[in-house]
Amino acid sequence: MTINRLLITGAAGNLGKEARNHFHGKFPHVRLSDRTPMDAAREGEEIVQCDLTERDTVEKMLEGVDAVIHLGGQPNEADWDTVINSNLIGAINVYEGARKAGTDRIIFASSNHAIGMHERATTIDHKCEARPDTRYGLSKAFGEDLGRLYSYKHGIRCMNLRIGSCFPKPFDARSLVTWLSYADFCRLLEVGLTADYQFEIVYGTSANKETWWDNSNAERLGYKPQDSSEQYRDEFDNMHFDDPVGEQLQGGMFSANEFSFDLEKLKKLK
Repeated sequence: MTINRLLITGAAGNLGKEARNHFHGKFPHVRLSDRTPMDAAREGEEIVQCDLTERDTVEKMLEGVDAVIHLGGQPNEADWDTVINSNLIGAINVYEGARKAGTDRIIFASSNHAIGMHERATTIDHKCEARPDTRYGLSKAFGEDLGRLYSYKHGIRCMNLRIGSCFPKPFDARSLVTWLSYADFCRLLEVGLTADYQFEIVYGTSANKETWWDNSNAERLGYKPQDSSEQYRDEFDNMHFDDPVGEQLQGGMFSANEFSFDLEKLKKLK
């Protein structure tokens, strides 16, 4: 399917800005959405200020849209009301609006925190069970299942990016493993917009030397990461969490926050 109109939600955020700049001029029309103000529209761009919890506004925004890069929502841990409104209701409105509009595909910004309660000693792939480490992580697991519903029942192509740590450079020892460069992030988006698939889960990570994730599914679809965190290893190699939960579980501080189970019992659950 030819993409004439691309929608990017969360376009005022850090990743939204990267996606906006990357796709500028690559499609006839790029619609940019966020709750907060953005820079003025350039040629081929349209700015839409939209709260994703407002169903009618979201449905109007989806009209004529061929593909969505859904980055909007609460970007980290928060209270239940915030997570439910921003990440559950907001995602439902986007998918339902896409169904009504006849949108072909949605690239969903999931997160490694959807699987953050897995051990670091275990290498997992796209078929592993969800083990969210927070309310935020649970909302991302929900978003993946929401995509399953709309993909298998309504035919919307859905690619879920379990994004690791997407920043200009790693910032601690954990992010040496989970780092996704901005350039590789955009390469993954390109795959999501061009590959032939129905429903997929892939990991948003660069070609780092150490990894907890088997990302062969992304590679099968055409993803070829070009960056690696290895050049930054000397800066962070000796940094570790004081908390044993954060040190042993993939979600790091997200896993450790509010943890009240027995770590050794958890590790026995396969």
